[in-house]
Amino acid sequence: MLAKGAHFGYSSSKSHPKMKTFVFANRNGVDIFDLEKTQNKLKFAKDFVKEVGQEQKLILFVGTKKEAKSVVAEVATGIDMPFVNERWLGGIITNFSEIKKRLNHLEDLISKMAKGEFAKNTKLERLRIDEEIEKMKRFFSGMSKLKSLPGALIVIDSEKEKIAVAEARKANIPVVALMSSDCNPSEIDYIIPANDSSVDSITYFMNEIAISYKEGFVEGTKKAEDKAKADAEISDKEKVKEEVE
Repeated sequence: MLAKGAHFGYSSSKSHPKMKTFVFANRNGVDIFDLEKTQNKLKFAKDFVKEVGQEQKLILFVGTKKEAKSVVAEVATGIDMPFVNERWLGGIITNFSEIKKRLNHLEDLISKMAKGEFAKNTKLERLRIDEEIEKMKRFFSGMSKLKSLPGALIVIDSEKEKIAVAEARKANIPVVALMSSDCNPSEIDYIIPANDSSVDSITYFMNEIAISYKEGFVEGTKKAEDKAKADAEISDKEKVKEEVE
């Protein structure tokens, strides 16, 4: 974590009072995180994410600041999870039914375009359809895997993503957040106090989260398969017993 610059916080003048407990020093006006405490909090967050994976639930990655965009897309795609790395559209969680309609509309447009169903439209109409698809892709393509409400939000910079956090809290969806010293930890279920503005730091923590989710998902899949096998064996035995009787 030290090599990734995870220990650097924000200027002390911007620090949130409740984050002081995770800061052990100040250098040239900049908060320095106690990485031992960060490690402990990371473990709690990873344990929780692993449980979400075991339950086969979705996690939604959210990171719209420039340092987070590419990391969020890469890490989320790597574990086949949805993400938001452009603007958070109000209602993604609290008005999910409408968001789902927009996602379905985008899929429909893409499908029709691939099948050549717009070939008979005028050139201007096709141009407008292309523009609509590209605009929707920018904001919705990362959410194509979001078939239901997520089991958790993974947020980079809870202050930057406060609207997403507020929606999650309203829907009782747990939030895991990588957050610097300017954020309010009381709004987050699982905090990771560390540098949230460095690509290296963000990459490190998001990869750790992804690894835990994958481990949990694999365990959950095996457990479900074992249960299905056991249920099938019981069913077979019952059938044999009925035939004998």
